[in-house]
Amino acid sequence: MKDLEIPFEKDRHGHYRFFEILPGALSWLLLLMPIILSLINITASVVFILAYLVIYFVRSLGFSIAGLKGYRIMKRDIKLDWKALVSDVEHQQIQSGDGVKRPDWHVRNIERKKTTSNPYKPSELIHAVIIATVNESREILEPTIRSIINGQHDNSKLILILAYEGRAGKKTEERVLSLVEDYKNYFLNMFAVKHPAKIPGEVIGKGANITYAGRRLKTYLKEKNIDPRKVIVTTLDSDNRPDERYFLAVSYAYCLVPDPIRASYQPLPMFTNNIWDAPTMMRVIATGNTLFYIVGTTRPHRVRNFSAHAQSMQALIDMDFWSVRTIVEDGHHFWRSYFHFNGDYRVYPLSIPVYQDAVLADTYIKTIKAQFIQLRRWTYGASDVAYVADKGFFHKNSIPKTDLIAKFFNLLEGHVTWATGTILVFGAAFIPPLISPQSFAANEVPLIVSRIQMIGLVGLLATVYVCMVTLPPRPPRYKRHRSALMVAQWIVTPITSIIFASLAAFNSQTRLIFKRYLSKFDVTEKAVIMEKGNIISTDADPN
Repeated sequence: MKDLEIPFEKDRHGHYRFFEILPGALSWLLLLMPIILSLINITASVVFILAYLVIYFVRSLGFSIAGLKGYRIMKRDIKLDWKALVSDVEHQQIQSGDGVKRPDWHVRNIERKKTTSNPYKPSELIHAVIIATVNESREILEPTIRSIINGQHDNSKLILILAYEGRAGKKTEERVLSLVEDYKNYFLNMFAVKHPAKIPGEVIGKGANITYAGRRLKTYLKEKNIDPRKVIVTTLDSDNRPDERYFLAVSYAYCLVPDPIRASYQPLPMFTNNIWDAPTMMRVIATGNTLFYIVGTTRPHRVRNFSAHAQSMQALIDMDFWSVRTIVEDGHHFWRSYFHFNGDYRVYPLSIPVYQDAVLADTYIKTIKAQFIQLRRWTYGASDVAYVADKGFFHKNSIPKTDLIAKFFNLLEGHVTWATGTILVFGAAFIPPLISPQSFAANEVPLIVSRIQMIGLVGLLATVYVCMVTLPPRPPRYKRHRSALMVAQWIVTPITSIIFASLAAFNSQTRLIFKRYLSKFDVTEKAVIMEKGNIISTDADPN
């Protein structure tokens, strides 16, 4: 088996440290570039700023167009009769007489199935779901379990595992075992797996927890003589609620793609469970994140694993499950799989949602803190830059170098833009006139930028539209003016983008520069507002 793990902190030297430093160094350099150029040559500074803004806003318009396209695809796919489509795959022919209209792409898929080497049928598949939990309340976990039960799939072919942390203590254990007792009869099997604390070589995080549960699942399948190639594993956070069509859609894809073992299946994350309850800034961030992943469904070549995702149990066994040394096990798992399969690996985006929570704690201050911590964890994916460079360029592999280089630069550019983009867009134009107030070109920059930003409002309107139409129904406890706030909230977008996204990214990247590693998964605190308005919350992490 290949060594796919991230080096221990003490073993990171030489080229590995260079690439750990690289994202932060580039981000700080790009942020300071308007000042440096203004001090050297004001014209060069003006050209740099305008070129950056034009590129940024062209990409933003493209993003908005892709958002509209992605929304139409999602709306189309959630209206499909997935039971009928899966039945066609099972029989390798269109089932006539059921009154269901089949899309053209489905008819082509059925014809392709007749000649493909993919041997699997939907009826042969078993779904295994691992729900990771630390100290979340029953009010968080139970709706997730019920959303799985209420799906359109056959629960008698589904195994549900509650993966909980032993360090969370007796109350967590009692809560989890109680849920198993209440719901075990709904599934082929349901059991809990306690992840012991302080296993050598592991960081405190989700990856270690679900890996421990995955190994227990491996033992169970061997005992029951179940072929792991016919088992699809989905990992969920405690607040992840799959759409009722999700498992059917995964089965459909698994039985049609050329090589289902060398693939992951990425549903659409939508942060809408509690979107009406979340404070304004958290709503903007959550709806922005939803739009980002809607856009991702239209760009399959750039899709990466995030949060909830599915993969063949055989592939997980072959690569010894997820990393136990990183706090960003989901995005990192793409690279782990990519190198395991020597680049012959892809992620198939599904336009079927898995609904998740926006950040919400029991006080506003705690919510702000929790939001920053969550985004800091996400932006810590910049640590993968060094991992990809190390495994790709300094270890023997047969990955096509053009593909590897393209993916590496997409990863690097994405994290640098995450840190610098919003700050430069809203702040860079004011640098030249501050440094050279007598320069005509310098004083024209803010005016030109304001006109570019006006064009950018067109894209923002498309963004607002997509986010509004994807909202769940307004709860009765809120009056109609709450809907108006959902539109007005977008005025704070620059604030949320800079305070949370940009600063979180700079925090993560600067930590990597100075070896201040994040070696513990900071669990996002979750609170639930009940129908009567009362708040139920627990400490995110008992430690």
